[in-house]
This record gives sequence, C-alpha cells and structure tokens, in this order.
Amino acid sequence: MSASASVVAGGGTQQSMNTDLQARLDACRAAWQAERPDIAQRRADLRRLSKLLNQYTDRLMTAISEDFGHRPFAESMLGDIIQVQAEISYTRANLKVWCRRQHQAVNWKYWPSQAWLQYRPLGVIGIVSPWNYPLTLTLMPLASALAAGNHVMLKPSEYTPVTNQVLQAMLTEAFRPEQVAVVTGGPEVSAAFTQLPFDHLLFTGSTGVGKKVMAAAAQNLTPVTLELGGKSPAIIAGDKHFSSAVTAIVTGKLFNAGQTCIAPDYVLVPSGQGQAFAELAKQAAAKAFPDFNSNDQYTSIIHQGHYERLLDMLAETARRGARIIPLFDTPHNAQQRRITPTLVLNPDCELRLMQEEIFGPLLPVIEVADLDAAMAFINQRSRPLSLYLFGANHQQREQVLANISAGGVCIDDTLFHMTQLQLPFGGVGDSGMGQYHGWFGFERFSKAQPVYRQSRLSGSRLFRPPYSAWKRKLMSWLGS
Repeated sequence: MSASASVVAGGGTQQSMNTDLQARLDACRAAWQAERPDIAQRRADLRRLSKLLNQYTDRLMTAISEDFGHRPFAESMLGDIIQVQAEISYTRANLKVWCRRQHQAVNWKYWPSQAWLQYRPLGVIGIVSPWNYPLTLTLMPLASALAAGNHVMLKPSEYTPVTNQVLQAMLTEAFRPEQVAVVTGGPEVSAAFTQLPFDHLLFTGSTGVGKKVMAAAAQNLTPVTLELGGKSPAIIAGDKHFSSAVTAIVTGKLFNAGQTCIAPDYVLVPSGQGQAFAELAKQAAAKAFPDFNSNDQYTSIIHQGHYERLLDMLAETARRGARIIPLFDTPHNAQQRRITPTLVLNPDCELRLMQEEIFGPLLPVIEVADLDAAMAFINQRSRPLSLYLFGANHQQREQVLANISAGGVCIDDTLFHMTQLQLPFGGVGDSGMGQYHGWFGFERFSKAQPVYRQSRLSGSRLFRPPYSAWKRKLMSWLGS
C-alpha cells in the first residue's frame, strides 16, 4: 500500500503528546470498527509483510548493526529475519483452520440446542518491543495481531533509532496509518503509550518496567501480556555428554553477546566440576570465535550505559573475591563496547551478578551437591523464563519437569525451544504472563466468543414461572 504508517516522536508538552497518542488510537479504532479485516485481507496483509521484509532485509540488518555498534549479519539473520518469516509463513498456512467455528458439546439436558466458539478480533493492540531483537520481538506479535484481525500500534525501543527508521519505512509501504501505527520516542513516550486504553497490550522488557506497565494498563482495565525475562538457569545433571552440554551453553550464552532474554543466566554443575566446565568453555569459545580480538562475528553491547553496568557487575564480583575466568586473554574493548566472555565460579548469591538478569556475556558457574540441591537452588528464586537441562536420564528429567516451574524448558540444548512455532512462548511469575507464537499468538489477540443457539424444540419453557409442583419435581430430578 502507498499510504504511510504513522510516526509520533517525542517532544512538545506532555499534554500534547498524550492528545496525539490518543488521537492515533482513536483513528485506528474507528478504522477497525468501520471495516474489520476478513480472512482474505489478513492473509494478504501477512503476504505483503513477508514480501517487504524480504526486500528490506539488507537495510534492516545494516541498521541493526549500526544501532549495536556492531552485530554480525548472521546473528541478525538467525535471530530476527528467519524467525519472523517462519512465523508469518506458519500463520498464513494455518489461518483458515484457526478461524473456523469450533463446535462444542451441549449437555444432554439442553438437546437439541447447539454451542460453538468463534474467534473474533479484539480491536487495537498495543505492542511495546525491546532493542535486543528489534524485528523478532516487534514483527512476530504484529503478525499474530494482524492474523487475528486487529489493528496495531507499535512502540519500538529508543535504543534502536536507525532500525526504527527502516522499520517505519517498511511498514509505511505495507499498511495504512490507521491499520499499523509506529510510535517513536523515549521513556516518556513509552509511559504515555502504556496508559492508552488498548484492547490488549503486549510488553517485552525487564521485570521492573513490566510492573509499571501493568499498573498503567490497570487504569483502563487493559489486559496485558508481559514477556519479562529473568535469570534462566542451566542444570548439568551429571557427567554424561558433559562436553556437548558446555558447548551448547556457551553457544546460547554468547549469541548476541548474551543480550537475549532466554540466554542461560547461570549454570549449576556437580560438585568439583566447575574447573572442568571452565576449560571446556574456553575450548568452545575459541572454536566459535577464533582470533577473538579481531573476530567480526561477535556482537557489541547495545549502548554505553549497559556496557558500564556489566563492568560494574564484574568489578563488584572481583571486590568480593570470586574467581573470575575470562574465556579469552583479551581485555574488554570500550571503544567497540565488546565485553570479553567471562565465567565467575561460585559467586556469592548476594552479588548483583546473581540478583539481576545479566543480559550480557558473563556467566556464573555454581557447584551443587546433586540434582536435588540444584532444584532447591532454583526454586528459592523467582520463576525463570527458560530452564535448560543437560545430561539427565529419564527419571531425572521427569523429576525436574515435575518440580520446577519455568516459562519454557529446553533439554540438551539452548534457545531452540523458542523457535518451535507449535509451542507457546511466555513466562510465569516474575518472568511474565501470557504467551504467543503460532496458534497461541492468534488466540492471545482474539476473543474466543461463545455462542449458544436454542432449538425451536427446546424445553426451556418448562423452566419459566409460574413454578408449579410438577416443574419443581422436574428441577429436583435434573439437579440430582
């Protein structure tokens, strides 16, 4: 489409910004109410989004790398482009089936009436997305919301301004401004955005900000989906396939330099295995990033504030006497914002490193007596977004699955559970609420509307007053 998506930038008075945002929401809602997208339009919208994403791929990956300082195209392709295209393709292929009326059984006492569920769009969906995967965490929920027949307002992160410009240009080409509106600006714009009376609001970000988002949405009784991250543990249950477990953990941790909400945040290993883990981690890192100092396949930290935050974590850890093991003999590079991948063996649990989501290439490795101790360690903390389990036999796997609650579980690998579109993605407890991807995204942004159709042969008149003696006997029989 030639009409443009809307961009509202920060600036002006708070009142004018609020008025501008409300006007945009009103325009989106009025357009949706005037012409709600049918299945044909939804599939056409998704096809157009996929086509334009393909056309804009190189520009988007260049923009992402510029926003990060450096991010290899391979990681942007794996972490953003491929994920979004897979979601769109899967959704388009299944949309007609998802939209079908789902007939439900009727209690025999109400025969021959009928009942069914029909999935109806909610209206206008608000999406607040983060910087770490600026396409996946923006366009995947967008695809789900469009598939469900909604209009959408997007608020991408202010930390990816170059990407946002290209994304806006792409969405301008794809959609009318009343169908998909892009809102840019800093924290004050995000705060005003979350106070709008959307029909549903999805936020991806930190737990602390998520609490503020939920409080803002509550003023309008806006339902929310919160994807919040947290400290995702990895358990190595024994010596079986220990080396491959270490490689998988290092790979998952260093992807995007650890700036991934489902990255392993700490590792629990059997007593006495911390040093062995460190040696194998060095080998795995060297194989993945040979000549690390000049290797261009490693991602920079997104901005200076986050870079300094990670260094502060390490400095505190060093002051407290924890054993710090860099995986490369290379200092951190302030100019390029490159943090050298680093292990911390058996850190004090009161350190920031163990209290906050790390979101970087620092990895605590903690020795525990046995699997029971590992489960107890995790269960003493907030419920994680992801749980990784390695080297467990069948009995151990079932024990862990029965005793630890996590947003998602991946066994004998890392990250790949998020790429399975037949599985929902979402947190639990402090790591979030609600889930999406594939069918679950369509369902999340729909109303499962129940419908009951009474038959002309219905006996419902038997339950209308006046309630004679024989009617009361009939009710007693039916209630027994």
